Amino acid sequence: MYQGPQPFISIITLNYNQTDVTCAFLESTRKLRYRNYEILVCDMDSAVDPTKQILAGNYPNTRLLLRKENLGFAGGNNWGMRQANGDFMFIVNNDTEVTDDLLEKLLQPFFSDETIGVTCPKIKYFDQPNVIQYAGFNPMNNYTGRTTSIGTLEEDIGQYDVSGPTFGAHGCAMMVKKEVIEKVGMFPEKFFLYYEEWDWSARIMKAGFRIWYTADAVIYHKESLSVGKSNPVKVYYHTRNRILYIRRNAGFFQKIVFTLFFVFFTVPKNIIGYLFKKQFVQLKYFIRGAVWNLYSSSFSRT
Repeated sequence: MYQGPQPFISIITLNYNQTDVTCAFLESTRKLRYRNYEILVCDMDSAVDPTKQILAGNYPNTRLLLRKENLGFAGGNNWGMRQANGDFMFIVNNDTEVTDDLLEKLLQPFFSDETIGVTCPKIKYFDQPNVIQYAGFNPMNNYTGRTTSIGTLEEDIGQYDVSGPTFGAHGCAMMVKKEVIEKVGMFPEKFFLYYEEWDWSARIMKAGFRIWYTADAVIYHKESLSVGKSNPVKVYYHTRNRILYIRRNAGFFQKIVFTLFFVFFTVPKNIIGYLFKKQFVQLKYFIRGAVWNLYSSSFSRT
């Protein structure tokens, strides 16, 4: 059992038309050994009110918050954080299942290094529990707007069992101390969905905090349940926010190179790819996501 300080943790997760998935997550939290926490389930205007099903589960320390509007990943989590009471905020996808010692493992680094502002666990695939999804992030390439997750699709044989600083927090599971939120603010709501954790990570590190990959903390992720890999919504926001991130965070020369790369490589590649696969809706949303940046301010809230 964890013997360190016992701060109050707010576990924040979103629900949007996935109440069965959310209940599976809540069921997994019964095994948590750390007890000083609350769970805020933030429903983003699901088609079916999840109240009856979630209350029937009688999940400990759980509050259901209903919002009659889908605020997206960024806005939904911010809404939850504003109503949370924790000294630490654990932002976690509903399509995950926790391990029994997850909270205490994520807490520990904060008490050994005051510069640490965020901790993230090792993320593994639920259906392939010995395969890694995330063991930290490589730096964002501001010339391409792309990065890579360390360890992705590798069998876990202990090669990433050393904790350390990393270049970005993973939106799937991240514990943030309250001081970071007070100093830096919350997720940029303009992003709505995707790249918001990268923009927030950049601001957090600029403020002098470190993001910490915590190798001995593990969570299991049911990847791509919320938005399918070829979903036009995902295509739109990935395209839109990839450009938006660069507009907000890259240097002048990096923006020039990125623009050339995007126009002369990314655009032709995606157009040819979507046409070849006859994914005409995805092509439309790809173009729409790119064009959005021509008329939207990079730093306004919406």
